[in-house]
Amino acid sequence: MQFRDLKKQYDVLKEEIDAGINDVITNTSFISGRQVEELEKELAEYVGVKHCVTCANGTDALSMALMAWDLKEGECAFVPDFTFFASGETVAFEGATPVFVDVDQQTYNMDPVKLEEAILKVKKEGKLVPRVIVTVDLFGLPADYEAIRTIADKYGLKILEDGAQGFGGEINGKRACSFGDISTTSFFPAKPLGCYGDGGAIFTDDDEADAYLRSIRVHGKGSFKYDNVRIGWNSRLDTLQAAILLPKLHAFIKYERDAVNKAAARYTELLGDAVVTPVVGEKYISSWAQYCIQLKDEAERDALQAYLKEQGIPTMIYYPKPMHCQEAFAGMVFDEDEFQVSDRLCRTVLELPMHPYLEEEEISFIAQHILDFIKKNRA
Repeated sequence: MQFRDLKKQYDVLKEEIDAGINDVITNTSFISGRQVEELEKELAEYVGVKHCVTCANGTDALSMALMAWDLKEGECAFVPDFTFFASGETVAFEGATPVFVDVDQQTYNMDPVKLEEAILKVKKEGKLVPRVIVTVDLFGLPADYEAIRTIADKYGLKILEDGAQGFGGEINGKRACSFGDISTTSFFPAKPLGCYGDGGAIFTDDDEADAYLRSIRVHGKGSFKYDNVRIGWNSRLDTLQAAILLPKLHAFIKYERDAVNKAAARYTELLGDAVVTPVVGEKYISSWAQYCIQLKDEAERDALQAYLKEQGIPTMIYYPKPMHCQEAFAGMVFDEDEFQVSDRLCRTVLELPMHPYLEEEEISFIAQHILDFIKKNRA
């Protein structure tokens, strides 16, 4: 059993993926081939934005977005405390300060109430200038953009949507990667839409930001290759990866997202009375990058993970350490009371196998072993 079965996906899409790879090799357009432009066009249309700029990875996508806004030292960006390191790392890389915000215990996304409290605290202290809110669509579920947009507008802040895990999610029919002033995603292999290496993309309706992003991803390029109008870097999506992503995108749109939602619903049906299962509101659709359950404490979580491993069931812990506890941020001062939810989640969450090709028998097998363990462990 695989945690995310990329081999099974390849078996299904093999003919199209192999043909795409062969086309790139035959035409030797390894950098900036037509497939990259075609992918950008289809991604923008699916998400519902004007521009999509692909790049080398999801972390570069975040950094490039912050560069477009000239985020710098003395300024800050508000980042969920319960997320992957890149969401805060990229803020610090630009010389600015990440201000961590606790999350909602049911959705795992940034808590809007805690966000406004953090903004007011920073403004009262007067040491940093608030500039950006980095929302994260964790585990495939979009953040609470209705509330967060109201807060952003109230305090004059930009929203950078980190949709690395959120691609394909929706709120009232509006798709993830369209909620931010600039939004990003990742094509890391395990993501809802993943390639066979690293890759990322940036989404925006801003024409000036689009032009800037296309320039800096190729050494600050101007009107032609050897015209450099600004300091940039090298962050391009390989044509091979674009060729792989095109058939994967078509499958994702046609049936994969529906398949993971069915799998998630079945997990919840079987496990809902034994463990804390994910909450997806009526307005929302998740792309289920992960299916996350919560156990009663760390000891039970760790024991269940060990038991499932013995049964041949792979699991993961996303994430075992909150952002404010990362050694890289050891020089910053935090009030531990402000991160109670994140601290608890890091001790109690466990992610189960989730992918579009998960079969009913596998879900039942996993669920039954969890139920057997819970019954015995809590007796």
